[in-house]
Amino acid sequence: MKKQELYNLVINYFEKSMPVAETELHYENPFQLLVAVILSAQCTDKRVNMITPPLFRDFPTAEAMAATTPEVIFEYIRSVSYPNNKAKHLCGMAQMLTKDFNGEVPSDLDQLVRLPGVGRKTANVIQAVIFEKAAMAVDTHVFRVSHRIGLVSEKCTTPYSVEKELVRHFPEQLIPKAHHWLILHGRYTCMARNPQCDKCGLQPVCKHYQRVNGLKIQDTAAAKVSTGKKKTAAKAGRTADGR
Repeated sequence: MKKQELYNLVINYFEKSMPVAETELHYENPFQLLVAVILSAQCTDKRVNMITPPLFRDFPTAEAMAATTPEVIFEYIRSVSYPNNKAKHLCGMAQMLTKDFNGEVPSDLDQLVRLPGVGRKTANVIQAVIFEKAAMAVDTHVFRVSHRIGLVSEKCTTPYSVEKELVRHFPEQLIPKAHHWLILHGRYTCMARNPQCDKCGLQPVCKHYQRVNGLKIQDTAAAKVSTGKKKTAAKAGRTADGR
């Protein structure tokens, strides 16, 4: 099966099984999403959503957060992973937004990654979700699922190489949505330790499933992925405290 044929089958599957795919982080504006994404590094969205309401209430803008200290922010976010570093990053990010960007979250990648606590992955999330740009953020879920299905080559050993491969094959207008498809699929179906292969309609074309079961990838005509009548991965996993 040619690579683009595989992508087309995967797109068709997700469009039917997960028509609505979006971030599970709670936010009301670009600044709040930026804060939430920084907090979500190596932490569950559920945990982040638990702590952000009081944080957003008391620091609703970049200017308000820039005026406080990491020690104060730490008390709000102490239950997330690496709270000391994240508290410093949030204050530094807010101060730079206030000083250099008039308190507004920039849309440009090079400007975003200047902000403390913002790497390429976080910047791509902001570009895709807020500004609807064709940016593919590669986290551990996207990296794992892309390799397991066979969307990317084994030679893609870095997040950036995976990003380039995915962007090359997904239609530009679908890239922001595809990012969430892969994340949610990895979070609730294709988990790292116990993938729910029996519940996955991508079995006929999944490289990992075929290899583990000693099978051969079906050709395009025979590879009929099934959405069934199961709940979408996003809906089925709302109660799970895992990424």
